[in-house]
Amino acid sequence: MIDQKFPPPPEFQLGAIPDTNPVLEGVRWKMWHKAIGGPLASVPDESWSCVLEEKHPEMLHLLQFPYNGEPPKRLVTAETITPNNLHFIRNHGGIPNIKADKWELKIGGLVRHPRSFTLSDLQNKDLFPRFTKTCTIQCSGTRRVEQIALYAGEGDEMINAPWAEGAIGTAVYTGISLKHVIKHCGGLVDDGKHLELFGADTYFKQNEVMNYSVSVPWSKVKANEVLLCWEMNGEPLPKIHGFPIRALVMGYIGARSVKWLYRVTALDRPTHAPVQSKEYLYFNQQFGKHNQRPIDGIQIQEMPVSSAIMMPLNKQVVIHTGSINCKGWAYSGGGRWPERVELSADGGFSWYAVPVENISEKHRFSWRTWHFALPCEVEGWIEIVVRCWDNSLNTQPLEVRSAWNWGLHVTSSCHRIKIYSVNKKRELTQQRLSEFQRRKEGFIPITRPTDFPQMTWEDYDEFWKKTQPRDVQSDNGGSDSE
Repeated sequence: MIDQKFPPPPEFQLGAIPDTNPVLEGVRWKMWHKAIGGPLASVPDESWSCVLEEKHPEMLHLLQFPYNGEPPKRLVTAETITPNNLHFIRNHGGIPNIKADKWELKIGGLVRHPRSFTLSDLQNKDLFPRFTKTCTIQCSGTRRVEQIALYAGEGDEMINAPWAEGAIGTAVYTGISLKHVIKHCGGLVDDGKHLELFGADTYFKQNEVMNYSVSVPWSKVKANEVLLCWEMNGEPLPKIHGFPIRALVMGYIGARSVKWLYRVTALDRPTHAPVQSKEYLYFNQQFGKHNQRPIDGIQIQEMPVSSAIMMPLNKQVVIHTGSINCKGWAYSGGGRWPERVELSADGGFSWYAVPVENISEKHRFSWRTWHFALPCEVEGWIEIVVRCWDNSLNTQPLEVRSAWNWGLHVTSSCHRIKIYSVNKKRELTQQRLSEFQRRKEGFIPITRPTDFPQMTWEDYDEFWKKTQPRDVQSDNGGSDSE
């Protein structure tokens, strides 16, 4: 790797983000895999074939390789449980081709009895009780485009793909608790306090080549909040989602839920793996390329409270009769849940609570989807804002600036969209819309000039006959020359 020259990543923040699909290609990552050669040479093409086979045809491919993709906004909350082919994917390497009968999970490090387990061992109900859990997984990059639009940050295309509001999904997972597997190995010994999870995907960092790995604290595992899963929404775990086994770390950043899991090592400290120690870090706003060090950032674990509007779309023209139909999601990590969702039609000055009957059921570790007819009498450009309060009364910062950080992680600020409000309950607006319809002319786009007159000259003159003149007339009786 050191002996070869590779192109720098493309600039996609200081300029316009490409409107292609895939948005970004991942040229460097493809070249890196081919430079290593052997089985890695064909991984980029194999991974893309898997995407086309297992994912919905309308997925937004933010990065072709390693694959990063999210569903279009209209499908993000179409169902409370995200279908497998619409669930977002954030991969850090290629998709491994693993045969279930050849796979094994190795448990080692600071455990009393290191050993290996086959898939049949883990699925043996006599050894391990099964868990089925509804759980939301959220990428720390969700809504990153809002931070990019404000200020540019870390620019690597793979590290910081331009995610919108769809880098979140909720599924029903079936598996076993990692706690029970560790207990089956005699438990932890000595100073064992963290469990390092290894995925079979190949990861590159500063000319080093390794497997993807992160760690979680034993306290999290001991609470039965880390599962080893082989089933997703009642189906075998899709290849792209980590077949045959993935970790499910509830309430944590999605990066901890390792896919294609094949090794767990007990440690006396958090892992030194770069994904956790150098990348998924939350920096103060005054840290950046000029001065940042890994020790200056907070390792991202539990996700904060967040929410987003999925309908209407930003800059959409909405014709309504005094209320605007809105849909979206709300989520809080760490086992907390959304308790209240509020919307504002005036940029965040006044708020309406979404009725509880319009919000999906509460679950620990799961989002709540919502819908609401937001009152709005105003016409013209308005700003709709959403915020969530969780059961601990945590809520969201009002502005993106409050959430901005060099790594562009965790856009937890209130989600804002601008829409053009057209209230056809008003008589003049209804007349104008009817005129567009009668003439078979499109009302959209609103920036297109209207090619027919809005008033006849007769009506125009009649108005001024009944109204004071446009300009104030002299009232002293003198002539213009005086």
